[in-house]
Amino acid sequence: MDGSGMTRRSALTGASLALTLPVLAACGEDEPDAASDSSSPSGSESPEPPPSDAPSESPTKKPDKTPKGDAGIAATADVPVGGGVILAEQKLVITQPTKGDFKGFTAVCTHQGCLVDEVTDTINCPCHGSIFSIEDGSVVGGPAPASLAEKKLVVDGDSIDLA
Repeated sequence: MDGSGMTRRSALTGASLALTLPVLAACGEDEPDAASDSSSPSGSESPEPPPSDAPSESPTKKPDKTPKGDAGIAATADVPVGGGVILAEQKLVITQPTKGDFKGFTAVCTHQGCLVDEVTDTINCPCHGSIFSIEDGSVVGGPAPASLAEKKLVVDGDSIDLA
């Protein structure tokens, strides 16, 4: 080459920078928050950001599937017959296999500890496809080696709570 044109090395370097800079910029957005957490008086890191007036819902966070009952952790009306609901914060699944029969299970899959994310006529884990019964938490399919642990529930009128 005569030195006046762009070399292949220059083109590859430019392309690499064009792809790398947005990634680095996205990673750097959390830096100021991390620095402010370390300046807390106790010196310990806090997993939650300081409170603010504006809602801090992350766009990548899954919507909370937690039903809101008048009392307890769920209302009976929130749990469909032949299905169920997942209370992610409590790591709990509540099912209603037949009308008026409420069952509670851990939402932690016995395969590799993922949280189940869907209840249809089965309880389904998104990580590796384990499937559990809504009736007793037993393994219906997938790699899970054991049933979901049962959680005792108390149903009082329209309210469901842990025993």
